[in-house]
Amino acid sequence: MNLLYPIQTPRTLVRVVDAGDAQRLLRYRVLNREHLAPWEPLRESSYYTLDHCIQTLADSREAMRLDRGYPFVVLDLTGNEVIASFTFANIVRGAFQACHLGYSIAASRQGQGVMYEALSAVMPWVFRELDMHRVMANYMPRNDRSGKLLERLGFEREGYAKRYLQIAGVWEDHVLTSRIREV
Repeated sequence: MNLLYPIQTPRTLVRVVDAGDAQRLLRYRVLNREHLAPWEPLRESSYYTLDHCIQTLADSREAMRLDRGYPFVVLDLTGNEVIASFTFANIVRGAFQACHLGYSIAASRQGQGVMYEALSAVMPWVFRELDMHRVMANYMPRNDRSGKLLERLGFEREGYAKRYLQIAGVWEDHVLTSRIREV
């Protein structure tokens, strides 16, 4: 499967990022700034500029070229609006064959099953085409929606990490989960 062509789900188009996504990415960031702030690292004001989005997309393409990460956008069915995003990052090959999954969704689409729909469409590709054995995803204990999403996607709890990531300026605990490729 060519990653530049979207996977269509009933409500979305899902594909890897493209250089032409800068304006869509900027709109997504600006519209969801307050909504995503409690779940992300502190952001400089430059993060919300077109130049930063252009650089992010260039960095993303390089990460794919180097097999280090695969960032996706989830678009509405017209292909004009980013409604969510996710990345398979920190890819480790060799005996591990694993990566981390991170994701975000627009405030206007939260709680509608859109992220489940999009990730369900791409997870088989990650195991088959990227040859991942393990996909890891971590969430803050107070983020019930994220925990339920991961459980519904087949991720299993593996542990608990104290002060794991700095989110919104605070070192936050995280629940550690993973999904293992079915043999």
